[in-house]
Amino acid sequence: MSSFRCRNRLAATHLPADTAAGRINSKAPPMTTVLASDLPLPKIGRGKVRDIYAVGDDRLLLLTTDRISAFDVVMAETIPMKGAVLTQISAFWFNELEGVVPHHMITADTDEIIREVPALQQHRADILGRAMLCRRTTVFPIECVIRGYLSGSAWKEYAAQGTLAGEKLPTGLVESAKLEPAIFSPATKAETGHDENITIPRMREIVGDEVTYTLESMTRAIYRLGEELAREQGIIIADTKFEFGRDQDGRIILIDEVMTPDSSRFWAVDDYVPGQPQPSFDKQPLRDYLDAERRAGRWNGEAPPPPLPASVVEATSRRYLDAYRRITGRELKI
Repeated sequence: MSSFRCRNRLAATHLPADTAAGRINSKAPPMTTVLASDLPLPKIGRGKVRDIYAVGDDRLLLLTTDRISAFDVVMAETIPMKGAVLTQISAFWFNELEGVVPHHMITADTDEIIREVPALQQHRADILGRAMLCRRTTVFPIECVIRGYLSGSAWKEYAAQGTLAGEKLPTGLVESAKLEPAIFSPATKAETGHDENITIPRMREIVGDEVTYTLESMTRAIYRLGEELAREQGIIIADTKFEFGRDQDGRIILIDEVMTPDSSRFWAVDDYVPGQPQPSFDKQPLRDYLDAERRAGRWNGEAPPPPLPASVVEATSRRYLDAYRRITGRELKI
């Protein structure tokens, strides 16, 4: 039996009527928009969105910028509030997961971070809302994907071969069908390009039987909790991915981001119709614009991307803020 439990029920939170209906009537609050960070700490990594800094030997500072990518291309423009949304949604989930699985977050509160790392005192505006102080771990080279619905690359493989990562699925499934139970679908982590789906036996070869069992158990516990709470707030988490590491005490803990619009496929409950693709909840304005540019022959789908109109930037920012409101039941205040 797994040692990780999932709460039976989460207390529902309620949104104002206009927000619950999907209407957004507030402007993004003013804050510094960050394309790339430059903090007085050793920078040890840079991803598409996050900059990673060392804080001594046992801690990290994750700084989530406002960079955005689509179709594996990073845009030149930033999306206001995106970094804060991703950080604070993750912080919300880490708090909800207390007692469910151990995790790496120490704090995502800016003032607490500055108290812990005084070197950041003069950089408050740069880290406001977007930084998280975390425990340092040795990261497992596996993306722990869990799919509650058949979509994206999983649907493409199933439609062509009736399989997922080479393993047979039931016949007769349609696109966006609910998968019961949800399917644990690990992938190898790619430095560039797409991750590669692998079978669970292959995962056992990479990390061993015991670690594979633990990571799957933790993944399922996290997804059960998240899927329940998100559905109460009008969001379907169709699929999501988690990362795990081993801390200095030897514990396996949840790391990185958790059930954000960037690591998950979010759908609106009210718009869900199986048998067809579902609208993306977060980047749809951006994807729609880029698709139109490709169809018009003005973009070949590779870097450099076309410039983004201000209307697309604003619409995308509002989508991220709406995701935060729906998930947490409150406005983003930083």
